[in-house]
Amino acid sequence: MIARQKPELRILGREFIPAHSPCVITFNHYHRPGFQAWWLALGVAAVVKEEMHWVITSELTFPGNWYAFVGRPLSRWVLRKMAHTYTFTGMPPMPPRPQDAGARAVAVRQVLSYIKYTENPMLGLAPEGGDNPDGIVCMPAPGLGRFGLLLAGAGLSIVPVGAYESDGSFCLRFGPKYELKVPAGLSARQKDLQAARIIMQNIANLLPTSLRGDFE
Repeated sequence: MIARQKPELRILGREFIPAHSPCVITFNHYHRPGFQAWWLALGVAAVVKEEMHWVITSELTFPGNWYAFVGRPLSRWVLRKMAHTYTFTGMPPMPPRPQDAGARAVAVRQVLSYIKYTENPMLGLAPEGGDNPDGIVCMPAPGLGRFGLLLAGAGLSIVPVGAYESDGSFCLRFGPKYELKVPAGLSARQKDLQAARIIMQNIANLLPTSLRGDFE
């Protein structure tokens, strides 16, 4: 399927594509009209030879659209079926909603269980969790940095990937892996914020300047 994609897939930083290494591959949620988000995951999966476990949204929210009241429950059903069939972990949508706290905790435990019982676990996720205006990278919702620190504490390094279009190609630029760390003396909120900023800055460094937003 990815071979027939238009624009064609172009891979940069091949030397940083992970293999046999516990890690989480993080990429920006690039989009534009006519370019669907699932191409991001398909592109990464096409070049990473190890089996990956994806963390995906469990619901599409369709903000501002009249059909949201139908689309939301339908998307929950479809994504639940996909998660069961392909062993994804469904995470409640961003930004966090109070009613999703229980489901979010269950999803986090599922991910940590996968890491614990899998040799060389490899996760894939888009930290922003949704489309952004003009495809420009932005800070994720609160809690993402804390989740990243949990993954780091479980022994996973982080591999950043920048997704964008250039010269008629869909580009995935892999960067060097790193260990996610923040100072111990910070408050929980500060740790969450700083960890999220580190994650997004490493992704933004791999993007064209026009897509980096506040991460130049």
